[in-house]
Amino acid sequence: MRTTEDLFQKCLHAYTITHAIEDGNVLRFHVDYFKPEASPDALHTNAEMKAEGRKPSSECLQDAIPDGLRRTASIPKKAVIEAILAKHDTSTAGRRFNAVLATASINDAVEYHAMFKTLQADRQAVDSDFKSLNVVCVFSPPAEGDPDVKQIQEDLPQEQADNEVDPEGKKSALKAILTDYNTRYGTNHRIGEFDLYYQDVQKRIKDQQWPNADYPPAQKIDITIVVDMLLTGFDSKYLNTLYVDKNLRHHGLIQAFSRTNRVLNGTKPYGNILDFRQQQDAVDAAIALFSGEKSGDQAREIWLVDKAPVVIQKLEAAVEKLHGFMKSQGLECTPSSVPNLKGDEARAAFINHFKEVQRLKTQLDQYTDLTPENASEIDKILPEENHRGFRGAYLETAQRLKAQQGKVDDRTGSGESLEQLDFEFVLFASTVIDYDYIMGLIAKFSAKSPGKSKMTREQLIGLIGSDAKFMNEREEITEYIGTLKAGEGLSESFIRDGYLRFKEKKSAAELANIARKHGLATGALQRFVDGILDRMIFDGEALSDLMAPLDLGWKARTQAELALMSDLYLLLTKRAAGREISGLRAYES
Repeated sequence: MRTTEDLFQKCLHAYTITHAIEDGNVLRFHVDYFKPEASPDALHTNAEMKAEGRKPSSECLQDAIPDGLRRTASIPKKAVIEAILAKHDTSTAGRRFNAVLATASINDAVEYHAMFKTLQADRQAVDSDFKSLNVVCVFSPPAEGDPDVKQIQEDLPQEQADNEVDPEGKKSALKAILTDYNTRYGTNHRIGEFDLYYQDVQKRIKDQQWPNADYPPAQKIDITIVVDMLLTGFDSKYLNTLYVDKNLRHHGLIQAFSRTNRVLNGTKPYGNILDFRQQQDAVDAAIALFSGEKSGDQAREIWLVDKAPVVIQKLEAAVEKLHGFMKSQGLECTPSSVPNLKGDEARAAFINHFKEVQRLKTQLDQYTDLTPENASEIDKILPEENHRGFRGAYLETAQRLKAQQGKVDDRTGSGESLEQLDFEFVLFASTVIDYDYIMGLIAKFSAKSPGKSKMTREQLIGLIGSDAKFMNEREEITEYIGTLKAGEGLSESFIRDGYLRFKEKKSAAELANIARKHGLATGALQRFVDGILDRMIFDGEALSDLMAPLDLGWKARTQAELALMSDLYLLLTKRAAGREISGLRAYES
């Protein structure tokens, strides 16, 4: 046998994952070597629990596991699930991303799937605010001569070996999992067409990219339990977390970790690994093996993100720089001082300073191994109310400067600096704080019971102002909240309907004012605007028809059209809610 080295002798260059991370083509990793604490039941044997008249948790959980696969339920598995339930929202940035749980065998995968179902139901029973995770499971069935399954299993050694033992039990387990999946998602998958099920799982993992407003969370997948599948070759930018309860080594470890590190944007600073098997030696060995010419220490610094205390120090330094900048402008370092900055150069400098603060805060917000001391230190450096206020100030300032981009100001000479300014609105949009969440908070604010409202009017307005999703509706929601009284006892449905009526009334008044200003019929202008928003295409002919009753010459009509579109541009952009209206950009300036 001849090797690559025999054929080609000296290697000219090897592009390793180390190079890819250095070049920014993939992300670094945050590895949390997590060891769950034993639950109280774990301190007792099954016999001791029975003697005390309690049914062991393992027996409760076995009821959900198909016949032929039952074995003593593992207390560590229960603890792992409890840890995942506690950490998942942190790890995935409030379920902005999703995760894979890698298990050591098909039996383990089946057991985990059953346990998740049982433990989440128990949690829901005692905590009505708990939102269950959508957990699915995928592994290949016994091949039984099926050429498609045989081909799939060529790269699935563990599943291939597992399916040779009690194949009927494996089939029974997979059928139960498919039934659960079909019930959850309204599908009709079966073992005989396994590949269609596998494709559907992959699609739903990738559907995490769509906002909840466009694609409901109930149709997405939060965690996919696997054995071998999806750990190689599968890519999704919105998968950021790998939970590990199987031994991984060398190339297999790197492949599995790399499912999490596809580059997206500032909201995904690294790939998150929660290792429940304490495999630090295996990680270090894999880094050393695949780091190319870099030494082990150098490679670790490149591959792995800084420990939390290091990032906290960087956050402190970034906040101190922001303080120093505000002081240099003769202002206190408070959110209320930001509107007092003089000139676009100063405002642009604030944008850059606070963006760095937010970038580091976003990174820390996804660390699953923060200690209470770490959290206390972060809050001392950047108190939550102060942070929220600065976020709102950033968004207001950024909106103002973005509107000026492309318009050089000869008096200040700030045009060039504005052109180079990069606004990262995505860093300031939370997946947790969405429209439904805000409507619920407003309803609690209005509730008769004083104990239900956890926020004052000012705090509620501050929360809305600090989230980029509400940039276009912030004014309306704030005005609407101003019309409500604490303790009125309005239902959430009444709050929602009231807000829609308030918005429609304000919108109609705004359009009527524009129509009056330009001498147009309000109904005709409304139809013109509705037509654009229905098709998301600007219609030049419709604009000409709208202006026809004014009976203007071509020059006067052109000026009148430009004046009208100057007023309509912001209104249309606002109502498009982030979607692009084709052809409207011509009127941007």
